[in-house]
Amino acid sequence: MPEQRGYYGKPRKFYSWGYEGEEITPAEVKKMAERVGERLGIETPEVLSDPTIDELELPKSRIKIPDSLSYFVTGDKWDRVMHTYGKSFKDMTRIYNRDFENPPDVVAYPADENEISSLFDWCGENNYAAIPFGGGSSVTDGFSPPEDGEYAGSVCIDLGNMNKVLEVDPVSRTALIQAGTLGPSLEDQLKPHGLTLRHIPQSWEFSSLGGWIATRSSGHYATNLTHIDDMVETLRVVTPSGTVQNRRLPGSGAGPDPDRYFIGSEGTLGIITEAWMKLQGRVAFRANASIAFDTFYGGAEAIRQITQAGLYPANCRYLDEQDARFYGAGDGKHSMLMLGFESADHSVDAWLERAVEICQDHGGKVQSKAGSKDNALESSRSGAQGNWRDQFRYLPRLMHTRAAMGIVSFTFETAYTWDKFEAVDTEILKRMRQAQKDITGGGVVCRRFSFLYPDGPAPYYSVVAPSTLDRSLEDYQALSDVASDAISELGATITHHHAVGRSFRPWFDKEVDPIVRNMMAAAKNEVDPNWIMNPGLLLDRPAHFKIVG
Repeated sequence: MPEQRGYYGKPRKFYSWGYEGEEITPAEVKKMAERVGERLGIETPEVLSDPTIDELELPKSRIKIPDSLSYFVTGDKWDRVMHTYGKSFKDMTRIYNRDFENPPDVVAYPADENEISSLFDWCGENNYAAIPFGGGSSVTDGFSPPEDGEYAGSVCIDLGNMNKVLEVDPVSRTALIQAGTLGPSLEDQLKPHGLTLRHIPQSWEFSSLGGWIATRSSGHYATNLTHIDDMVETLRVVTPSGTVQNRRLPGSGAGPDPDRYFIGSEGTLGIITEAWMKLQGRVAFRANASIAFDTFYGGAEAIRQITQAGLYPANCRYLDEQDARFYGAGDGKHSMLMLGFESADHSVDAWLERAVEICQDHGGKVQSKAGSKDNALESSRSGAQGNWRDQFRYLPRLMHTRAAMGIVSFTFETAYTWDKFEAVDTEILKRMRQAQKDITGGGVVCRRFSFLYPDGPAPYYSVVAPSTLDRSLEDYQALSDVASDAISELGATITHHHAVGRSFRPWFDKEVDPIVRNMMAAAKNEVDPNWIMNPGLLLDRPAHFKIVG
């Protein structure tokens, strides 16, 4: 039997972002509590102590691991705990409530496609749910086991041992990369070739290439190369019915794009094991500016014109007054635009100058600006842009403290066309503020643009509201439902880049045409005849189902 294999790399904390041993200091927790209290106008909340593995109680595993799989499948407590929750506010709250009633029964750490196929055969024969796991950063309940008792057990399949850049094609500027590769490792392996994927979501440190593809992640680029879709050349996918290998092509008109069946499938059709990805040269030229606007809608009009002018800024992060103040990027009286251009090939100063001109035409006031003659990299890491960047990168490591305070804190994101923007945004804010007043007695809701298209923005909303430790989960769900109902009723999408998961499944069902849903079910029936793959996400197993085989 091969050598025993388990978790890869440095162990992570199960209750927050970060690695074991990277402790958050009491001073940092206190500062966050004070910051939340000040923002909500309440007394500084008390903070629960961090949970420990020893104090958690898990139900007994329902699965007996066969000897043939025991070298890479485990039912150990630490592994089951680590693979129970993602990183949403709901997940963090359950963790701090010490609620681990529904962990996976076992966790598998395959290192190749043969082992994945063996797992699928085992799960299909025994009616076990097979749940792919990338980096564990889901904020939409994307990998939790089904709770209805329809399955005899659940097997979490962690791809972390499949973490290599297998081949680089410098002529075509592409690379074949294993799906379990996390963001930092991926870039470290590409760097010697002078290339980069340059896909950097906020979860980058703890999320994987396969996870990005399966959830249609958005990354570094605010425009043009926004979704991971745009960077996929072709995929290799192991399904319960066999392995799919699509042809490497820069483009094709030969029927529907076969890779699109799996991009965004959220682990419901199979496991993406490898992908040929389109790469970029490493950035050599930068130009950036920070610009203040008196009103959010005034700045939004400038941004619309920038996106429609074909300028393609790499960064076009636009924060409203409250968001700018929270991130240390503004004074709380102005909306702030962090605008950046970059290239591996040529100066981008002219693009910045034109974008700034557009902003000034709409009342924008330049706070800072740097081009190729200045140190644009340094300016992007100081002042308003630097403050925002530092907060954006570090805050995830402190987000669990809000759950530990009994404070409701979550985000939601969407996208819709420019012609609807002001009316839809106004209505979403109106409903959320009224809901906060009715449910929690008050709170804060603010928004920003992270990603933009010529035909519409993708607004990202942040919600913080007072609550209590015994009510925060209930209050969160009530507020989240109001947001989701508003998005659905106003004709926007339920998710732009966070994926559907279990959290947004009811609204996804309303958004997708019934005929398309039937097409999805037919495709799943073909590649996953026993319906074992991530059940409950996107589709439910049909009633009166009988196991095939």
